[in-house]
Amino acid sequence: MNRTEFIIATAIVLFVAFCMGWFANWLVHRFIRVGASDVGELERMAQELHEAEETRDQAITYLQQREAELTNQLSQTEAELAATMEGLREARYEAEQMRAHLDKLSRAAS
Repeated sequence: MNRTEFIIATAIVLFVAFCMGWFANWLVHRFIRVGASDVGELERMAQELHEAEETRDQAITYLQQREAELTNQLSQTEAELAATMEGLREARYEAEQMRAHLDKLSRAAS
């Protein structure tokens, strides 16, 4: 292979490499390219996502408030139940004392 053939072969290899690079670049840009309608759709989807996140945050806040209210209500109900049970215990004790006292009086009268 003389010098001229070497130069021609090198030029052909470089030209083929250039063509392959250009084709690869064109192919990549063809698949990556985003049209104006796609951009509009992406913006709409982003807006909907933002609104959905806000709705989710509001729902979480509402549920947390409702849970706090129900927990408070449960605590109050438990306290009322304990007080009622204590009052019932005292009333039963007093009723038992009254029965015992009445039994003593009826025995003493007989």
